[in-house]
Amino acid sequence: MKPNFNESYKGIRCRVYLVRENPGSDVITINNADDAYELVRDELVNSDRERFLSVMLNVKNHLIGIETVYIGSTHACIISARDLFKSAILSNASAVILAHNHPSDDLEPSSNDLEITRNLIEAGELLGIKVLDHLIVSSRGCRSMRDSNDNKFKY
Repeated sequence: MKPNFNESYKGIRCRVYLVRENPGSDVITINNADDAYELVRDELVNSDRERFLSVMLNVKNHLIGIETVYIGSTHACIISARDLFKSAILSNASAVILAHNHPSDDLEPSSNDLEITRNLIEAGELLGIKVLDHLIVSSRGCRSMRDSNDNKFKY
């Protein structure tokens, strides 16, 4: 006897949807690295461990949401494209801005930061989600990898 689809998969189905935590808030548009820095500064500067955030934007660079993708140690944070782009896909983001802190206060990107950024740009291209920038934040300020790189990033 052939199983009835509705009976055999009962309780195994999944639903995926976006839940907006504060639906009545004003539209926030991100035009440059300074705008993005203002959004993430307080959370990143005040952290004693590396945190990696994804700032998700729609096609008009309006903020959809911010997700803490990883919390690492005092000097490292392991990143995977799969985990980073999960929220961007679920929220129908057209673009993301990456941001992480350096608790050491050094604003220079490490070789690992540069490699991760290149890999995430490539993964984003495959998914149709632009990586607009990668910010490094410390109590000394912010460094935009877009502004200090060879124009791989476009707002």
